[in-house]
Amino acid sequence: MATLPNPLPDLASSGLDLPAGSLVDGTLDGPWHEPLLWYADGPAAPRDWTALRTAGRRLGLLPVLVTGGARDQWPDAWDLHPGGTSYPGDHDADEVLAGYWTDYAHEEVDSNGSDGSNPDDSGSGASGSGDEGGRGSWPGLAPAPAAESGEDPDEAAAGLAGVITADPDSWLGGARMALVPARRSADIPASIGWSGPMNHENDVARLCAVLRSWEDRYDARVVVLGFDTMIVSVGRPPTTPEEARALAAEHYAFCPDNIDQSPPYDLEVYAQKRLLDQEVWSFWWD
Repeated sequence: MATLPNPLPDLASSGLDLPAGSLVDGTLDGPWHEPLLWYADGPAAPRDWTALRTAGRRLGLLPVLVTGGARDQWPDAWDLHPGGTSYPGDHDADEVLAGYWTDYAHEEVDSNGSDGSNPDDSGSGASGSGDEGGRGSWPGLAPAPAAESGEDPDEAAAGLAGVITADPDSWLGGARMALVPARRSADIPASIGWSGPMNHENDVARLCAVLRSWEDRYDARVVVLGFDTMIVSVGRPPTTPEEARALAAEHYAFCPDNIDQSPPYDLEVYAQKRLLDQEVWSFWWD
């Protein structure tokens, strides 16, 4: 992946006021030639995100919360694969999602319309004129929400990080701060060669191209990464059922497990409950 110079090798002399932590260079192919990320040894405090974002951005470092999950797998055990990661800017979000839709949508559409949508409603995730395989055709990228952006997207991300780190008893309790060499939030997974969606996509940069598009249309920011999970803040969520249904197709293509293996197992309900006016999106890949 083409990147700007990595400031992590000089982190000790950067002047950043950091807690005790570790640099990670371990990958599936052995030690990487430079560190991929830094992460703290202990849980983050609510103000850490804002402090590290302000200080780190001037160096080309962006914050993200990392979680060990139920299996206590921290970044040094994440099977990072930067050698197999391309550059997000080399991919087109619409083409990426259209390919996933072709591969996976029949599982949703063929189950007797389990997404609950009207097959004549072109805004629905499983709509469009069917093809010979019984799938609905890819409806294309959803338009940006008509409502104006509200809170600054970086402030929204900081707010979500603050909520997460303020509750040590939540399922994300104990999340730690990390710094990643990236110029935009959407590129964070590709910058470290994250392999969380490996069973869905081997080159996470293709998913990062979609995250870039969500940054542009929905003011999305990557806030949390786990071994196979991602949480995104959303500064400009869909505000109408039509907008939510159109976006649901993208979410299904991006992460089919969110619908196929997670309640309510229904694309229409997912649009209503998980996307409409929702300022947090969560993803999990089996």
